[in-house]
Amino acid sequence: MLKKFTNVTVSILGAVATSMATLPTPSYATSSALNNSITILEAESQETMTKEVVVLPELQELPELPEVKPKRTRLICKGCNPNEIRTVEFLQEKGIKDRNAIATIMGNIRQESTFHPNICEGGARVPYRGCRSGGYGLIQWTNPPRYYGLGNFAAKYGGNPSALDTQLQYMMYEGDWRMIQPYMQTPGKTIPQYMRLAQRWIRWGHTGARTQYAYDYSKRLVMQEVDS
Repeated sequence: MLKKFTNVTVSILGAVATSMATLPTPSYATSSALNNSITILEAESQETMTKEVVVLPELQELPELPEVKPKRTRLICKGCNPNEIRTVEFLQEKGIKDRNAIATIMGNIRQESTFHPNICEGGARVPYRGCRSGGYGLIQWTNPPRYYGLGNFAAKYGGNPSALDTQLQYMMYEGDWRMIQPYMQTPGKTIPQYMRLAQRWIRWGHTGARTQYAYDYSKRLVMQEVDS
């Protein structure tokens, strides 16, 4: 029985071998033909890839966004004239932030000059060299060292001695101011306390309405958000 199955198996294997021998040889059986076939396939593949490429539209440049400037708060003088507004701004630039301190300085300047930098004692509006007697300017610089100090300061730094900004800068430059500056930059005092400091600075002889003016300014000074 075993011999019978062996003979059948041999017969089947022989038939398979004969069938495979009769199969046609591929056209790229030789090395040259195989290379040619590979080249053709690569070309067809490249052509297919080229046809399938999707051309995207050009990206448009995004518009530039406006720069967002940070906000800050500072005191402004409501209903004040340009010289008063500039003085409030200047004082804060110099580190004086307290409302009562600013109001006190403003009240003193109003009493002395009503914020006219070209005013000579008595009320005449004249250039710096035209004031022949008495005080001159925002805080009525009177004695020779202080009056001529204003002219020398303006000449040294290229300013006009009759102009507001020159006089504000000189006001901060004087030794009389620097003596009280740290106290005026310290918040939390009352107007009467700041006023006593201001008396040492301006050395007034006539009190006038400066204290009442200071209280008026304290009401007109309001905090507002502004651009940096």
